Amino acid sequence: MKPSRTALIIDDEKQIRRLLRIALEGAGYQVREAENGQAGLTALVHAKPDVVLLDLGLPDIDGVKLLRRLREWSDVPVLILSVRDDADEKVGALDAGADDYVTKPFDTAELLARLRAAQRRALTETGEPVFNSGPLSVDFSARQVKLNGREIKLTPTEYSLLRLLVQNAGKVVTHRQLLRTVWGEKAETQAQYLRVYVTHLRRKLEGARDSPALIKTEVGIGYRLSTDAL
Repeated sequence: MKPSRTALIIDDEKQIRRLLRIALEGAGYQVREAENGQAGLTALVHAKPDVVLLDLGLPDIDGVKLLRRLREWSDVPVLILSVRDDADEKVGALDAGADDYVTKPFDTAELLARLRAAQRRALTETGEPVFNSGPLSVDFSARQVKLNGREIKLTPTEYSLLRLLVQNAGKVVTHRQLLRTVWGEKAETQAQYLRVYVTHLRRKLEGARDSPALIKTEVGIGYRLSTDAL
C-alpha cells in the first residue's frame, strides 16, 4: 500500500515507537518519529504531518505544554498516548487541544479507528508555522518575532497579544476577545491592561510614530493588525 498520509510519533519509548510504526505503516501511513518534545516541534514544522500521536511524559517538555504550543499555529489532529489514566489529566489534555486520549497499553485496531475518526473531524488544514507579511515575520513554533530581519524581544504577554492579532490579520479583534484570550475571563473588564500592552507593542514594532500603521485602533471595538501597512 502506497503511503498517502503522514503520521508523526512523539514518544521517548523506543518500543512504543516501533509498535506504532508497524501498525501505522500497515495502515498506509508514512511515519516520522521524534524521541522528545523539541525534536517533535522541529518535525511538526518540516514534516507537516496529517496526524500526531503524542506522549505526555516526554523527557524535555511536558506533553500538554507542547500541545498548547502546537495549537498556536496548527489544527492537525492530535491523539494523546499516555500511561496516565487520571480523569483530570485527560480533561487537561483535551482542553489544551487534543482530539482524543488513549491510555497505554492500547489495542492497535482501536487506536487506528480513533485516528481515522480524529482525521474525519478535522475541518481545517494545518496552519503555517511562520507568518510573513512585509517586514514582519512571526515564527510560531520558535516564538520568534522579527522586523526587517531583526529579532524583536517581546515579553510573554506581548507575544500572546501579537500572536492573536497576527492569527486574525486584517480582521478586527474585540477588546473582550483580546482580554479573555491573553489575560483570562476575569480580565474582560480590565481594558487598561490592553491599552498598556498595545502601547508597548507599538513602541517595539513601530517606534514612536504618531500614527501607528501596524496595529490599528478600531474605536470602541478593538484592534486590527493592518496588512496594508506591511
